[in-house]
Amino acid sequence: MPQNLTQKIIDAHRITGEMTPGSEVALRIDQTLTQDATGTMAYLQFEAMGVPRVRTELSVSYVDHNTLQMGFRNPDDHRYLRTVAARYGVVYSPAGTGICHQLHLENFARPGRTLIGSDSHTPTAGGVGCLAMGAGGLSVALAMAGEPYTISMPKVVRIWLEGELTGWAAAKDIILHLLGELSVKGGVGRVMEFAGPGVASLSVPERATITNMGAELGATTSIFPSDEQTRSFFKAMGREDEFELLLADEDAEYDEEVRIDLSTLEPLVAAPHMPDVRMTVRELAGKKVDQSAIGSCTNSSYADLKTVAQMLDGQRIKPETDLLVSPGSKQVLNMLAAEGLISPMLTAGARLLECTCGPCIGMGGSPVSSGVSVRTFNRNFEGRSGTQDGQVYLASPQTAAMCALKGEFTDPATWGEPPAKPEFPAEVPSIRHLFLMPPADGSEVEVLRGPNIVPLENFEALTETLETTVQLKVADNITTDHILPAGPQITALRSNIPAISEYIYSRVDADFVSRIREAGGGVIVGGENYGQGSSREHAALGPRHLGVAAVIVKSLARIHRANLVNFGILPLTFVNPGDYERLEQGAALTVPVGSITPGGEIEVQVAGIGGVLLQNDLTENELAIIQSGGLLNFVRAQADHA
Repeated sequence: MPQNLTQKIIDAHRITGEMTPGSEVALRIDQTLTQDATGTMAYLQFEAMGVPRVRTELSVSYVDHNTLQMGFRNPDDHRYLRTVAARYGVVYSPAGTGICHQLHLENFARPGRTLIGSDSHTPTAGGVGCLAMGAGGLSVALAMAGEPYTISMPKVVRIWLEGELTGWAAAKDIILHLLGELSVKGGVGRVMEFAGPGVASLSVPERATITNMGAELGATTSIFPSDEQTRSFFKAMGREDEFELLLADEDAEYDEEVRIDLSTLEPLVAAPHMPDVRMTVRELAGKKVDQSAIGSCTNSSYADLKTVAQMLDGQRIKPETDLLVSPGSKQVLNMLAAEGLISPMLTAGARLLECTCGPCIGMGGSPVSSGVSVRTFNRNFEGRSGTQDGQVYLASPQTAAMCALKGEFTDPATWGEPPAKPEFPAEVPSIRHLFLMPPADGSEVEVLRGPNIVPLENFEALTETLETTVQLKVADNITTDHILPAGPQITALRSNIPAISEYIYSRVDADFVSRIREAGGGVIVGGENYGQGSSREHAALGPRHLGVAAVIVKSLARIHRANLVNFGILPLTFVNPGDYERLEQGAALTVPVGSITPGGEIEVQVAGIGGVLLQNDLTENELAIIQSGGLLNFVRAQADHA
């Protein structure tokens, strides 16, 4: 039977389950990646399993988030990550080498492989035909231990591309257009598979921009075929022997289809404070811009930055507009330097930052109070920049560079001729020697831990009946940044759950932590798309540490839902969304936990109101995990009975 690209890879890695949308499918995982903000906890969880060495084809630990070494915490985490990688057979990428997704695309991602990473933008590798998914750190730790990764079989949406980009339109505008069409929850339960004649016109870096930001659709992942463009990329990276042709069958079927004529696209932005608030650049003409920031895992490739350097050559940015540039890897930086492309950016007034995530996660580079910041990043959630009232617009590198030159948004019709699309140089410098490869036998390696590294606590199993109260009620589109803010002070505590839990919902309700501590636990009520954004499992771990037993919402984002299950928090949804209005903060609830069945409904009694009907979409396995108190407890119990 003809198969699409997604079905081919899933079928080849399927251990159990049927490929029917919504069915539970367990997959063998070939590769994993972690980054330092999520990785320390993931490796603590891996150590707790007692497995002597990783059992994947490849696992890589990247340091790219917490690189501001203010005090001992981040350096201690990096030392731990370096030694635990050597101990258990993981490749280690030191701070400053580059951003995990850019590095993985350049050095390790392969067509037809499965990859999960403890970062929601892991689907970047879909740009080379890899089935790459973001996941919580515990899920990644289990995959490293050889356990399958379980997902709901997604629907496959064919994104049919026709024509070619023209003028100043860029790959970023394709995904911004798609977000405007489908919304930040339009991809939930789906894989976005790109096809059509327009695909051939897009280079791998352009494809990776699209698959990276496909995470903002809420999609399981996004993927392009592995074709001649892919072969060309692998050849430039010195990895042509790892190239594999991988295409959908000609008569393959899809569950849905979206068609885009690339020739009709124009420069777009996502306006504050969501990636799907789509506007055209020309609509904003005349709006003052205080800052432009170019980089992040979405747009920090050689092609992106060469285009920017060509635009800035011989020019001067507006003195009242800051321009920050973050190359995605030292390989990118080396290529730019070899072609004399660093000087035009610096001479124009740009600030060259380290090859890290940096401003994208609020690690420096914050805009001025109420400032307008045009960023080539993937998220513009309120406060994520580090400036609570910052007005962040997401755009292509071309648009961000032009905003820096003009000091304001201008109509692209006035920009003149765009630079030609960059090609890779004949010689691309390798930085593979900068990765620390693990020894063949790491059993004698000492794992070094600092005082901020606190082992994961053991959580208790759920009781048969939960007598509790609503400790917080929030609105639609709550992100993991709302639940647990980023930034250098808080992110440095990622390996210390008791300490970082003090910041849960701190920018939404300053009294939440003290209130739930005094109550001894509780539940959270939320609206649509609860938990969208980052894969940070700490947004589930922190609430679990504080005693959150359940979240009751209208709908949930995929990765956050999985993280809630992993740590034993009940994810429940309203049967009647109108009941959201009836459940107020402080309401006393009786939840009959023992009556919950997989995919079933339960009636929760609310003091003074009566019954409220809730439902779940849990599988039998997921419900057993929650009843055990979390996935680690569940795995340990299975091992004890083996």
